[in-house]
Amino acid sequence: MNDRDGRPSPDALLNALPREGRGRLKIFLGAAPGVGKTFEMLTVAQARRREGLDVVIGLVETHGRKETLALVNGLEMVARRAVEYRGHTVEEMDLDAILARHPKLVLVDELAHTNAPGSRHPKRYLDVEELLAAGIDVFTTLNIQHVESLNDVVAGITRIRVRETVPDSIIDRADDIEIIDLTPQDLIQRLKDGKIYIAHQAARAVKHYFLPGNLAALRELALRRTAQRVDDQMVDYMRSNSISGPWGASDRVLVHVDGGPGSVALVRHARRIADGLRGPWTAIHVEGGGWREQARQTGTAEAMRLAERLGGETVTMPGADAATAVVEYARTNNFTHIIVAPSRRAHWTEIFLGSMAQRVIAKAGSIHVHVLAGDHSSEKPESSSISLRPPTLGAWGGSFLSVAVALGVAMMMHRVLGVTSVALVLLMGVLASAVAFGLAASLVACLLSVAAYNFFFLPPLYTFTISDPENVVTLSVFAVVAVVASNLTARMRVQTVTAQGRAKTNEELYQFSRKLAGAVSLDDVLWATVHQVALMLKVRVVMLLPGENGLAVQAGFPPDDMLDEADLAAAKWAWQHNLPAGRGADTLPGAKRLFLPMQTGRGPTGVFGIDRDEPGPLLSPDGQRLLNSLSDQAALAIERVNLVRDVDQAKLQAETDRLRSALLTSISHDLRTPLASILGAATSLMSQHGELDEVGRTTMLRTIREEAERLNRFIGNLLDMTRLEAGSLSFKGGLADLSDVVGAVLRRARRILSVYQVKVELAPGLPMLNFDMVLFEQVLFNLLDNAAKYSIAGSTIQLRATRHGDRVWIELLDEGDGIPAEDLERIFDKFYRVRSADRQRAGTGLGLAICRGFVEAMGGTITAANRADRTGAIFTIDLPVPAQMSLEEEDAP
Repeated sequence: MNDRDGRPSPDALLNALPREGRGRLKIFLGAAPGVGKTFEMLTVAQARRREGLDVVIGLVETHGRKETLALVNGLEMVARRAVEYRGHTVEEMDLDAILARHPKLVLVDELAHTNAPGSRHPKRYLDVEELLAAGIDVFTTLNIQHVESLNDVVAGITRIRVRETVPDSIIDRADDIEIIDLTPQDLIQRLKDGKIYIAHQAARAVKHYFLPGNLAALRELALRRTAQRVDDQMVDYMRSNSISGPWGASDRVLVHVDGGPGSVALVRHARRIADGLRGPWTAIHVEGGGWREQARQTGTAEAMRLAERLGGETVTMPGADAATAVVEYARTNNFTHIIVAPSRRAHWTEIFLGSMAQRVIAKAGSIHVHVLAGDHSSEKPESSSISLRPPTLGAWGGSFLSVAVALGVAMMMHRVLGVTSVALVLLMGVLASAVAFGLAASLVACLLSVAAYNFFFLPPLYTFTISDPENVVTLSVFAVVAVVASNLTARMRVQTVTAQGRAKTNEELYQFSRKLAGAVSLDDVLWATVHQVALMLKVRVVMLLPGENGLAVQAGFPPDDMLDEADLAAAKWAWQHNLPAGRGADTLPGAKRLFLPMQTGRGPTGVFGIDRDEPGPLLSPDGQRLLNSLSDQAALAIERVNLVRDVDQAKLQAETDRLRSALLTSISHDLRTPLASILGAATSLMSQHGELDEVGRTTMLRTIREEAERLNRFIGNLLDMTRLEAGSLSFKGGLADLSDVVGAVLRRARRILSVYQVKVELAPGLPMLNFDMVLFEQVLFNLLDNAAKYSIAGSTIQLRATRHGDRVWIELLDEGDGIPAEDLERIFDKFYRVRSADRQRAGTGLGLAICRGFVEAMGGTITAANRADRTGAIFTIDLPVPAQMSLEEEDAP
């Protein structure tokens, strides 16, 4: 926000948006057990109840305290849910019952509690999250030692590691925090009075946990954490209300994670520093920047996952030197603080090799560098030796072979060419082993090369004794050069393999995106997606999409369309709440698979389910990011297919609406007109029968017949079009003479054509054609009827037929106004009628559409154009000459 513009901060305003529709969370935070959190929560709840608020108790632990039990009276309590666990019955909060009751406010004690196995959520704070998402306000209690980022600090103070923790994001999202405070002396006195634990437990607690120093330190932590949250709320209020203040540049914290001992503590320390500075923070891991990377993969993955849980961002990047990569990333992204671990090497090795912390400090410049100080007495210092996986049998053999080949070349050069300095030749074997098999194998090759150089080339030959002191120096220098060269080469190999892996991943993502872009159906998209995810992440995959019967499996690799109840429940939860669920997640962890929602800007599109046989976490942080990338691409492709389907349906609906409107217009006008004439003439005949002479009665009857025939043609056209649309048109082909059809249609249309001059020109020698006489007669009749509508009385309508090779053209020409250029493309559309200069002619707009449908059913084509010799239209029917007629003509003498 720019303070001088007088406007509220957009970020502060946007921060309030996610709270719309959510319940409010109030945390009663204490420094230690027994300070009175539950008592205060119940006191406030009773006050709210007296104000008329709908308050229920979801779960409250009174621990038998009379004062607390007295405050429970008058508050509705939701019955707990019984859970069987290892032969015992455990009572847990009934989340579903509270959601069904849906009070305004619910009391949930002991936020950090771990639920019994089989519960929907493993932690109670996740139950609270679901209640808040349902729009229910929550009062809850929490001790400061259960906050995740302070876990190791509390352990350092009390010497007791608390296992039940809640993420800091819970406190950050709390709308209100009330600190429940007691002095250490008052709390110890409550403990001695038996108000916290029973006698023997109280005595043990006073000796170990409830020490004055411990309680003072915990009290300070609680006050500091609460003050930090209150300060965040104050800043948000100032920014959202445009209250000017001294806004300084924000601090950003970057913590380097190498996967070694203490990485988890390092991440927690970074979170605390970032909280104190009120700035964002990121955990970074540099691939290829250290020798121990492969051995530390598990520690790295654990620390990066913790960073994500604590609300930080995670970045993994390649780099030749970790210190350089970290400092460059910090400078590029405007980080003001870097946190690194202290050296865990033996002290004497730092003199020669240095440490990560020293290199970062030397390169950091104006960036603040924090070297974590902690108690590592329980950790064994890392020696300068490299923690490596032992070489495989193939690597052993490869190292021996590389050295043997180099030795053979060196001995040949020494004996044949007389070359005395063959150390570089043996060094090539070391480098080849490093490139091909890695660092461990190259060190083995170093030892073999040094031994071979001594045995075969330093006098006395064929012994490991060195007689000349100068040769001792030579051998030592060769050994050092071999070790250094193998280390550098092995490091380059690691970086190359990492770069190749990333390039391969990028190429596969590119090919996947192209494959999705070319997919035209939903099945193609789903199959490509599950196959790609299974291939790249080495997991089993199922994909679920919503349907008429709810969420269902639509694709799987390997093919699998069966989910057990636990998996299906986790999938539905992930879909409904747009959060991960299932194996390894915070919700329904007992499921076999981990389910992850796919979403776009329009909302969720489906759910991924993945699993593998190996125990432990399904995905590393890199794997999670890769899956997110694949999921995003798949979600966009699914949305694209759905959008295309929706557009097609919208077009179909629009066309249906247009046809319906045209049909209603036709029925309301063109069908009612002849019907009105028939009714009028019939009524006149009945009411004036004695007054009409013979001529009048004949005229009335002729009107009734003509209008009835006109109505019959309209209805016939509608029925014919219905047959065409339904695909029920029955084509009865057979050889027929065109002149027979022309004669029949002229007789049928004589009344329509009575005021026109009709000319028929059939070329001599026309072959018999294969068509349905009934359908083709209707085609010619509709064309003649159309010509009569748009021609002037007394003008000429011409029907002619000619042969052009193996085709016969039947042309109908009129002398009307012709067809407007803009109507030529649409003249054969259903319900489309051309407007003439004076008016739109009567008709349903189906005659020409029926002509095209009938002609195409008989294997021909029909086109419309304007005459070139004068005004008027010309319709041309193109029919093929039957093959048997062509053969008979060829055989004729």
